[in-house]
Amino acid sequence: MKVRFAVSLGLGPPDPGQLAEVGGQAEARGFDTLWLSDVPAAASTEPGLGLAFLAAATRRVRLGANFIPFGLAPFALAHRLAQLDQLCAGRLLVTLVPGLDLPGEREVLGTAGRHRGRMMEELVPTLRRWWAGDAVEGDLRLPVLPVQDPLEVWLGGSGPDAIARAGRVADGWLGSLVSPERAGTIRRAIDEEATRAGRRIDPEHFGLAIGYARRPDDVERAVRLRLPRRRHEDTELSELVPVGRDAVRRFVGRLVEEGLSKFVVRPIAPVPSAEAWAEELAWLGDTVLDLQT
Repeated sequence: MKVRFAVSLGLGPPDPGQLAEVGGQAEARGFDTLWLSDVPAAASTEPGLGLAFLAAATRRVRLGANFIPFGLAPFALAHRLAQLDQLCAGRLLVTLVPGLDLPGEREVLGTAGRHRGRMMEELVPTLRRWWAGDAVEGDLRLPVLPVQDPLEVWLGGSGPDAIARAGRVADGWLGSLVSPERAGTIRRAIDEEATRAGRRIDPEHFGLAIGYARRPDDVERAVRLRLPRRRHEDTELSELVPVGRDAVRRFVGRLVEEGLSKFVVRPIAPVPSAEAWAEELAWLGDTVLDLQT
């Protein structure tokens, strides 16, 4: 099983100098992937634009993101991601997420009153047809296809509907804010659902986004600012957010024992500058990169 680590670059508003510098440092240290997240209601770099920028600033490292697939027509989304994969020279990784459901988000994305999970389940096969060169609507085909054939689509979510959906249509699963034991249970449930649907998901296509803290006081601040109460009220916080080098390594080890192998690591404490990121990446590299296989 190939264990790989992506580093999530929560850099805030677009800053080309900082993005290029931090991305280059992460690539030089040996991280497998640079990761961005789609949070349109926050002051964060839009992942499609950020990854296109990083594609020009890097050469080897893979480039991944959580994308919210709503707000664009399916053809436009397929077109955008196909071109992004071309700009990345086939290094693109795609996980589709429904969004954070922040105030006003459903309205501006055009999903108010609609079931976003069902929308996503209908969308994924349509994207695959566009990327295969099919004429999905009328005679129009994508003028540019992705480099990757197929361009894979992973899904997230930890509720029953999301688990079943991943088994039915996803190429992989990337979860967040669940314990290693819960992640293993989800992995097995997705495999079972895929079998019922006559599908098989690559056993190496299961991962988790891991928010970590270097110091205990970082956790309390993050609880106030970043971790929705409903997501962890029935679970000890230590089961979701490892604190310190040894805890991070134990957390990853437990996930590997549960059959997961792809991890997006993210400091839950803000990293305010490129200089601070250099120190953060050094610490994180020393903590996890020898676990890559």
